[in-house]
Amino acid sequence: MPDFPPKVSDSCPTNPKNAHHRPELAENVYHGRVMFQLKKIALISFAQWIALLVVLSVPCGAQSVPPSNPQLASKAINDRVEKLLGKMTLEEKIGQLVQYSAGAATGPSASKLTYDELVERGQVGSMLNVVGAKQTNHYQHIAMEKSRLHIPIIFGLDVIHGHHTTFPVPLAIAASWDPDAAKTVARIGAREARAGGIDWVFSPMVDIARDARWGRIIESNGEDPYLSSAMARAWVEGYQQGDLSKLDSVAACVKHFAAYGAAIAGRDYNAVEMGLPTLRQVYLAPYHAAVEAGVATVMSSFNTVNGVPVTANKYLETDVLRKDWGFDGFVVSDWQSVLELEAHAIGDGSTVARKALEAGTDMDMEGNLYATTLASQVRSGKIPESVVDEAVRRILRVKFALGLFEHPYTEITPPYTPTAEDRATARKVADETMVLLKNDSVEGIGNLLPLSSKEKTVALIGPLADNQSELRGAWTGGDPKYVVTLRQALQERLGDHLLYSEGCALLTGPGAKLLEDTRPHDPEAATDPDKTIAEAVAVAEKADVAILALGEPASLMEGEAASRTRLGFTGAQEKLLEAVVATGKPVILVVIAGRPLAIKWAGALVPAIIEAWSPGMEGGHAIADVLFGDVNPSGKLPASLPRSVGQEPLYYAQLPTGRPEPKDYTGLPQDGIEKFVSRYLDEQNSALFPFGWGLSYTRFRFSKPTLSRTDIPVNELRASRGPVTKVSVDVTNTGSREGTEVVQLYIRNTDANLSQPIRELKGFARITLKPGETKHVEFPLGFNQLSYYNANVEREVDPTTYDVWVGGSSLATEENSFRIVE
Repeated sequence: MPDFPPKVSDSCPTNPKNAHHRPELAENVYHGRVMFQLKKIALISFAQWIALLVVLSVPCGAQSVPPSNPQLASKAINDRVEKLLGKMTLEEKIGQLVQYSAGAATGPSASKLTYDELVERGQVGSMLNVVGAKQTNHYQHIAMEKSRLHIPIIFGLDVIHGHHTTFPVPLAIAASWDPDAAKTVARIGAREARAGGIDWVFSPMVDIARDARWGRIIESNGEDPYLSSAMARAWVEGYQQGDLSKLDSVAACVKHFAAYGAAIAGRDYNAVEMGLPTLRQVYLAPYHAAVEAGVATVMSSFNTVNGVPVTANKYLETDVLRKDWGFDGFVVSDWQSVLELEAHAIGDGSTVARKALEAGTDMDMEGNLYATTLASQVRSGKIPESVVDEAVRRILRVKFALGLFEHPYTEITPPYTPTAEDRATARKVADETMVLLKNDSVEGIGNLLPLSSKEKTVALIGPLADNQSELRGAWTGGDPKYVVTLRQALQERLGDHLLYSEGCALLTGPGAKLLEDTRPHDPEAATDPDKTIAEAVAVAEKADVAILALGEPASLMEGEAASRTRLGFTGAQEKLLEAVVATGKPVILVVIAGRPLAIKWAGALVPAIIEAWSPGMEGGHAIADVLFGDVNPSGKLPASLPRSVGQEPLYYAQLPTGRPEPKDYTGLPQDGIEKFVSRYLDEQNSALFPFGWGLSYTRFRFSKPTLSRTDIPVNELRASRGPVTKVSVDVTNTGSREGTEVVQLYIRNTDANLSQPIRELKGFARITLKPGETKHVEFPLGFNQLSYYNANVEREVDPTTYDVWVGGSSLATEENSFRIVE
């Protein structure tokens, strides 16, 4: 159930789509209605009592809340499912639970049959990594024309930030704080995927990611459950359009359920250990938002949660996902995660296949255990056939909803070429993702950015300044030849006034050989960085200003299996940066990376820094737009940038300690600082650049927030599902340029039964203001925003005081408070 959105009012028209609120989190959302019905029980007739007993006798696996996707729950679709299910043999049923990756040896090789033969026998329900209409049509014709029951295959693919049109990576899109941007990216990705025969995308990934060492933070929406929930809903809506039967819609797959981003030490695939209140309140929130948005499928994660592998975790896949949330789509395992249950040491192949199926994992991706072990276990009575039937129902519902039985084939179209409209959209989205981290004044210039004169000579330096492949980011199917690099974009603007040097390679020495598709233009950049750095310094000395494009290699160090123990620039890039800064020339640092990097030295000594992420095919143009002020930056950090890797996991919504760090502690030895407090001896606790941070070329002033009510009875709050108070603030553009600000609302529960974070985001709104203009923003607050999970894993509100802050980052200082009273 979605939140009530904030209200923005001014003298100009406002787009309500720019205001977003967190999805409903309370499992007991129907509590009030249930209690009302219980009070009426004494008045019902004997016949009604019998009817009630029939309802109460529904098997425990049945949903306890309304279905999440009415289309999947429709009578028309379910009638078709039951009719088809009644005709299927056990082998054909199990076939629907099997997914193979075309070209991989695992699976089909074990059965000694080709994919064509398996499809003809009805022993494949889905295929992944079959790309292009010609290829998908090949298998679909076999399924529809040669298999006994003519059940179409559903084709899946990782479509993460666009398909052919490459947009910024998801973490970057989250930096826009604009769910409409995510919806747009999903919409275009779905259209392109469906045109290529793909009707199911393994996106969005909504894992809460609070550890920058984890490579898959690139696919996430960052560290906060509120922001991630808003983005999750938008991704699903963009992919599915509220109607799976549309020929340009795809079934979305929210992943990785659950808590995959909390891997111990940031090491991919590692175990997850956390209390259930934190799991429910923080890590499960974005998945719940996606389910409420009607997501058709869910992917189980590789990890264990509190010792139980998620792919065989009945509590998560059945009790939470289906019973509590009403999810009515199907669950697919991650790549071979059913097979990998053996490595988790919870049984042999037959045992883990049974545990996974009975827990609620409906489809086995490339594990080949369902195909080879389920039939014998059903026939021996170890697995009731009804369990198989239910999994088949869930998969067939999605196939019917997608219209695959009516439209199984894809028209073959000419090869993709990006249109001007696609490029304009990719550029606009990338513009919104740029985060201005720092913009200090330079003697004789003032604020270094935006660059004011096109006549200045500019030195562009760095291994990411002219690298088409790396700007795409990880998980992309886009052709690098369509990528506009920063060098190309600046060349268009500056012509002969642009000087260029690669400076060094992304990796140096033997490590450079790991970058298969990222070779330095100058071979010496990898083998002799001292020489190429000296050449870059010489270039910088000829210029009025130097722009350095530095970061990490997306092709090697971003995405899956890309965990790092060092979060600085790779290779000799840090040495290059220090050498150019030493010239005394004004330096602008453009960071191109799919994760928060530790850039403490640059944060102290480089006057202007832009976080550009992995910006996609129009990344060069978008960076240039911000450098020259054509676009006023509006991005905000969705994940905190650390001072040191030793701070990870790092996030703003920390729980308080009994011995907090002194406010004036600098991380260095000091007289008069208490030793026995929660701090590091050699570093501050705080982030270098915190969650929500992002500067503008104009300035915004926030009024002190006001409350419509400051004393709310706790019983009223418990009974209400609407707002009980509103936080209001006036925001004024006090600068000389039009700009967009993300107004952020944070709260703190100061007297809960379970310790709560020192701040939590509970609302945000993007607003655009002309110079001197003021807008009034209202954030409604109710049970959804003010409740928390207690030690019994139940939503709770208590008499307490809430502190409230509104501002432009998690450091917001404008404050007020209100009370929940008996």
